[in-house]
Amino acid sequence: MKQKIAAVFALIGWFAVIAQYFLMVENRVASLPETTIRFFSFFTILTNSLVAFYFTCIVFYKNQETKLIGKPGTLSAITIYILMVGLVYQFVLRQIWHPEGLQKIVDELLHSVIPILVLVFWYLYESNHSIKYSQILKWTIYPLIYLVYVLVRGSFSNFYPYPFVNVTTLGINNVLINSGTLVVIFILMSVLIVFIGKLIIKRKCIGCIKKD
Repeated sequence: MKQKIAAVFALIGWFAVIAQYFLMVENRVASLPETTIRFFSFFTILTNSLVAFYFTCIVFYKNQETKLIGKPGTLSAITIYILMVGLVYQFVLRQIWHPEGLQKIVDELLHSVIPILVLVFWYLYESNHSIKYSQILKWTIYPLIYLVYVLVRGSFSNFYPYPFVNVTTLGINNVLINSGTLVVIFILMSVLIVFIGKLIIKRKCIGCIKKD
C-alpha cells in the first residue's frame, strides 16, 4: 500500500513541477538558460522536486529504502520543507498572485495539495520513535544554503524569486529580518512536528497495551 500511495503522489508531484516549468518557459522574459536557472531558484520548485524524487525512490527502490531515503528524520525534514512552502504561499504570496487556468491548478498543487499529501504520508509512515529534537539543526542546512544562494546570485543577476528577499527593493537589513523570521518559524514548526510525532508514538503504545 505504501508503494502505491507513493506512486500516486510521485505522479502528482512530477506533473506539477514539469507543468510549471513549461508554463514559465512559455511566459519567459529571459533566455531559456536563464529562465531555467530562475525556475530552479524557487524554493517551491526545489522542494516539490525533492518531494517527487522522495516518492519515486519509495516506488522504485523499496528494497534499498532504508539506505536511500529511510534514514530517521528524512521524511520529517521533507514534510517541514514542503509545509513551509505552503505556509509562506498562503500567508504571504497568495494575495499578490492571482493565476488563472492551468497556472492556477499547478499553483494549488505545488502550494496546497502536495503539502497536505506529504503531511498525510508523514502521519502514516514516519518512524516517529526515531526522530529527535537534535536533528532540527541538520534540517535547517537546506533552507540556509538556499538563502545564501538566492542572495549571492541576486547580487549580480538582480533576480530574486520572492519579494521578501528582494534586496533591491527592501534593502539587505529588511531581507535579513524577513529571512530570520522565516528561520524562526521553520525551527518552531520543526519542534512541533517532532513533538506531534512523539505524541503519536505514545498513543500507539498506549493502544497496544490496551489491546494486550
